[in-house]
Amino acid sequence: MPQRSAASPAMPPAILAKLLGTAVFWGGTWIAGRVAVREVTPLAAASWRFFVAALILGALVLAREGMPRWNRRDWLTLLALGASGIFLYNICFLYGLQRIEAGRGALVVALTPAAVAAADWLLFRAPMSPMKATGIMLAMTGCLVVVTNGDPLRLFAGEVGSGEWLILGCVVLWAAYTFIGRVGTRTLTPLAMTFGASLTGWAMLTVAALLDGSLFAFDGAGWPGISSIVFLGLFGTALGFTWYAEAVEHIGATRASAFINLVPLCAVLLGALLLGERIGLAALVGGVIVVAGVTLTNRASARLVHAARAAPAPAKLEKTA
Repeated sequence: MPQRSAASPAMPPAILAKLLGTAVFWGGTWIAGRVAVREVTPLAAASWRFFVAALILGALVLAREGMPRWNRRDWLTLLALGASGIFLYNICFLYGLQRIEAGRGALVVALTPAAVAAADWLLFRAPMSPMKATGIMLAMTGCLVVVTNGDPLRLFAGEVGSGEWLILGCVVLWAAYTFIGRVGTRTLTPLAMTFGASLTGWAMLTVAALLDGSLFAFDGAGWPGISSIVFLGLFGTALGFTWYAEAVEHIGATRASAFINLVPLCAVLLGALLLGERIGLAALVGGVIVVAGVTLTNRASARLVHAARAAPAPAKLEKTA
């Protein structure tokens, strides 16, 4: 029987393809989000985004799994997912995109895998190694360079803008969504969980947009804004979220989240191509440091997983007469 590589457990090709597709879609959401908030308010854009997503995901759930039968605990999980990964995340995401460039924001969010790995260690006692700790610290250093445009002293002088802080909020909220989702997959399929999170998050966003009076304020919206919202709902949410949840279920939160380091690359390239954005040298250098740190973190995590699986089971004591 052929032996697996000692580096890490094999990743199913279908999961790899879905993670790569998700990275491209999520890179595109930074561009679509920036276009959308030029024409409608962030709350309206987010509400209609998840209206589209919930319709598509609901149809898929009915076709593949039938009518959902969620108990009280399932609803609490879905509410927590909707509040963290949908409602609050999109407030930080879209209001942040009103204030900073799409590519630079995506470079900040590249910190997410390292944040997930750190939280996995602090909260859930995941194994930690010197290599993994170095990767986490490297990624955090790179994020600091991006946020402060190469001058970390700006952070202590209070010169970091609200846009940067809002995008950093996305990192924290996505880490929370990842771990809540890991709990949710114990009783919910990835598709049902993504639909439920989108549904509860959409309800929260819609109430907020109604209170804000902006839900139907589309007077200044043209085809770029409308198509951007559809892209956010269909590709950035319905497909991207479902594929990401499937990956977490199969290969774990830390390894799945590592593919988010491809998102800033896609976002920077698409931002330059479609929006004419030019990211400063300091931000690009910081982004490279973040990606290097995340790559190191992922490799260390894979080695720890393999070592744990390869370790011999503790010997059982034989009963004596």
